[in-house]
Amino acid sequence: MTEREKMLAGELYEAWSPELVQARARARRLTRRFADADVEDLAGRTATLRELLGAVGDGAYVEPPLFVDYGSYVRLGARAYLNTGCVLLDCSWIDIGDDAFLGPGVHVYAATHPLVAEERIRGPELAKPVRIGARTWIGGGTLLMPGVTVGEGSTVGAGSVVTRDVPPRTLAAGNPCKVIRRIP
Repeated sequence: MTEREKMLAGELYEAWSPELVQARARARRLTRRFADADVEDLAGRTATLRELLGAVGDGAYVEPPLFVDYGSYVRLGARAYLNTGCVLLDCSWIDIGDDAFLGPGVHVYAATHPLVAEERIRGPELAKPVRIGARTWIGGGTLLMPGVTVGEGSTVGAGSVVTRDVPPRTLAAGNPCKVIRRIP
């Protein structure tokens, strides 16, 4: 099994394998091209975004700059909107649903590390997928931790730290993020 295959399977993997280093370098080149594109060249920016990300739905829009590990493992739904300065550490799949909105500076982390110090300092990493449902709103400055799912139609308040799943159609906020109430 390659390091990339281990990474996507949620197993310990070596992030410094040549294949993964090259993939991250590719992502850096494409994110620079995306950030440097003329704001009026929507077709060119969208083409670069489609080259960078694993999937880009029709009408999706991303304000630069965007920061990714690989880009290839991000699926962006139709009409999804990412405001400026979003960080997507996509060493596992990050799925962002249709009509989902991410505020400025939202960080989505699929990346994690072993908890046992002796294992962690040897260097292997782990990854867990993150899912953001359709018609969600993630407030600016929010952090989404590895393995969480934000349910469809939910709103997460700005500055929240999401360490557990957020049920569908709820308002949740805080550090750690907690459900405040259901949304009808």
